[in-house]
Amino acid sequence: MNALILAGSRPGAPDPLAAYAGVAHKALILLAGETLLARVAAAVRASGATRIAVSANDAAVCAEAARLGLEVIAPAAGPSGSVAAGLAVLGAPLLVTTADHALLTPEWVQRFVADTPADADVAVLLARSDVVEAAATGTKRTYLRFADGAWSGCNLFLLRTPRAADAIGLWARVEADRKRPWRIVRRLGPGLLARYLLGRLRLADAVAHLGRRAGIEAAAVASPFGLAAVDVDKPADLDLVRAITGFPTGPS
Repeated sequence: MNALILAGSRPGAPDPLAAYAGVAHKALILLAGETLLARVAAAVRASGATRIAVSANDAAVCAEAARLGLEVIAPAAGPSGSVAAGLAVLGAPLLVTTADHALLTPEWVQRFVADTPADADVAVLLARSDVVEAAATGTKRTYLRFADGAWSGCNLFLLRTPRAADAIGLWARVEADRKRPWRIVRRLGPGLLARYLLGRLRLADAVAHLGRRAGIEAAAVASPFGLAAVDVDKPADLDLVRAITGFPTGPS
């Protein structure tokens, strides 16, 4: 497989997390002496990826990518558009993750790929709330609540076949509603929405149904690794991963 690491910059005001860490971009935050981008790239490479690209437009991030021997692909307007651009360049199967996935390990990636069903065009990795909270007590995550538990995304996606391109439009709509889970659930249609409201809809069934609506086979893969749900979006997240890795917390 090939791999794409998302490291784009949002337009507008400076990223408060980057400012907290004293760097120009959060992909350049240092953790145990390495940039977050370097840590993620090393984990992806060790998991078996043969060609790795970074979706980035920040000059310093592009320079770091070059130092690490990574390709650079210009990002699109949002993550879903950047994934579409990456898929067009790199092809499938394509592993997608983010530069702020600070604790990523090759084991998580390899387990995810191994657990993805053979007929899936697209797979997404999620971790259940009890698994997340056992590994990272007190962490604040956004959860999607289903009959089989509350689930958090793990910033790992596998576009397993070329048909995965058909899921990009759905990705864009889900991306817009990622902080409003009820709007994602609303896209299930009346039958599954009723099951959800009655507490009878399982996560895997919801993801499979959304995939079929996009004309593909989509799978939700459960991670046994709770820390896989921990990315670095805010200062508290950075303090958490620094504590986990034995690095000093607080602003740089």
